[in-house]
Amino acid sequence: MDLFSRLIVGWAAQPTIHRELVLNALLMAVRRRRPRGTLIHSDQGTQFGSDAWRRFCRTNRLEPSMSRKGNCWDNAVAESFFATLKTELVYRRSWDTRADLRAAVFQYIEVFYNRRRLHSSIGYKSPAQFESEYALSRAA
Repeated sequence: MDLFSRLIVGWAAQPTIHRELVLNALLMAVRRRRPRGTLIHSDQGTQFGSDAWRRFCRTNRLEPSMSRKGNCWDNAVAESFFATLKTELVYRRSWDTRADLRAAVFQYIEVFYNRRRLHSSIGYKSPAQFESEYALSRAA
C-alpha cells in the first residue's frame, strides 16, 4: 500500500504466508512504481527477515523498516486494509476454490478498492482519483 494515496500497489495470494508470498507482492509493487530509496514497512514476520527479502530490497534500492515488537501502531494502516478486505469480501460468503477467492480479491483490490472505494484520509476520494488529481496539480 502506498501510504500517500492508500493505493494497493502490490499484492499476492497463496495458501501460506511464506517469503514467496511477500516477495511476489513486493515484486508487483516494484514493477508498478519503480521506486528508488523508498521505505518499505513490514511487521516482524520471519518472511521479512529472510536473506531473500533483504537481497530483494537491496537490489531494488528499497529501505526495509520493521515494526517494533508488540507495536501494532506501526502497521495500523495495513492492518486496517486487511480487516476491511476480510469484512467487505472474504467473510461475506464461503468460497468453493482458492481460484474463486483469488479472482474475487483481484476484483476487490484492482476494480473496487483502488478505483471506487472512498477514503476519509484522502478527502473522500478513491486512491486512483487522489493520485490522478495530485498528478494534475503537479503538472499545472
